[in-house]
Amino acid sequence: MSHPPSPAHDRGRSAPAPSYSTAWDDPEPLAVSSAPVPQYGTGSLADLLPTLAAGMDVPGMSAAIPELAPADRNCVFLIDGLGWEQLRDHPDEAPFMSSLMSSSRGDTGRPITTGYPATTATSLASVGTGLPPGAHGLPGYTVRNPATGELMNQLRWQPWSDPRAWQPYPTVFQLAHQAGVHTAQVSSPTFENTPLTKIALSGGTFRGKLSGEDRMDLAAEQLAAGDRSLVYTYYAEVDGKGHRFGVDSDPWRGQLMYVDRLVQRLAEQLPPRAALYVTADHGMIDIPFDEQHRIDFDEDWELRAGVALLGGEGRARHVYAVPGAEADVLTCWREVLGEQFWVASRDEAIAAGWFGPTVDERVYGRIGDVVAAARDDVLIIASEREPRESAMVGNHGSMTPAEQLVPLLQVRS
Repeated sequence: MSHPPSPAHDRGRSAPAPSYSTAWDDPEPLAVSSAPVPQYGTGSLADLLPTLAAGMDVPGMSAAIPELAPADRNCVFLIDGLGWEQLRDHPDEAPFMSSLMSSSRGDTGRPITTGYPATTATSLASVGTGLPPGAHGLPGYTVRNPATGELMNQLRWQPWSDPRAWQPYPTVFQLAHQAGVHTAQVSSPTFENTPLTKIALSGGTFRGKLSGEDRMDLAAEQLAAGDRSLVYTYYAEVDGKGHRFGVDSDPWRGQLMYVDRLVQRLAEQLPPRAALYVTADHGMIDIPFDEQHRIDFDEDWELRAGVALLGGEGRARHVYAVPGAEADVLTCWREVLGEQFWVASRDEAIAAGWFGPTVDERVYGRIGDVVAAARDDVLIIASEREPRESAMVGNHGSMTPAEQLVPLLQVRS
């Protein structure tokens, strides 16, 4: 089918985003319309690369984030799991990045938003394609494949599905490369041939380096390799330590200290006419280990009633109903979860713009019949189906500030 207008390629369409301060300061009632929708089209992760590419005269790209000044050489350093609030609250561990917070979003001192859900597979696809989830088609950690009826893990790409059929649009890197821009991705060699890399971050040259220091050095070299350059580099372990030990744990703070030094190392090597942007795919929140904060789907007969598949993750659930039970499941989830979650039907979530201004036909059935996004410090775990995920200390996925807001720090040469 043809590609519908989207924030990446048709910037005349505005995002249906309510006021963030209004939505978060006045959370009652938990109507679908009260959820703070990401800033698609004006200030989300999906808008970053198209804005940078537009500044390098790549055809079809428009500057959706007007605060960013063009540069001939642009580098995006994505730190997995480093939200705006976590960085703000840890200036001692991240002195260099903290000194750059006033530079965020083009010297406005403001964050950008990730997209919904605030999770790695969705966000990386948004970054690389310049499209919101409703267009690129990765609308969650696990979603139903309408062709098979199975849950698909979009981070690990299990079970296998044809990547190009799942996400058919070109990446911004591919479009930039075709326009004569030197493009490169510098990351762990582990990611070079993964389906997620192929559909979200391919185009130009992939350079694999294991150590963070080597990645920074190589990213700087690649940035200087062309008169116009677009370089992406990535670091994962802030997120890893947050999931295992929690935000503000000693291991997490140690990773923050390390990545702060990496950012400074890269910033000090920028070639002339270059801009470095430091951002993240989501923030994170710690959830206590008790029944009040962790609702176990596998032990709750009310939540299980009429449910064929449970997708998504603890703070951003896709719920797939037995055919004919959709309305009953929606009613039950709203009653059981009370005021802790925004609970919407598929069509309500789409109409509210949770996944962007449009949703492709091929993506429609991947979204749950019921979509539940956490407002409070609470999870819907599944202790039997998802034992590893259910044991995580740090979590993310929803539309709260701790998860949704990410930095866009800037260093220019």
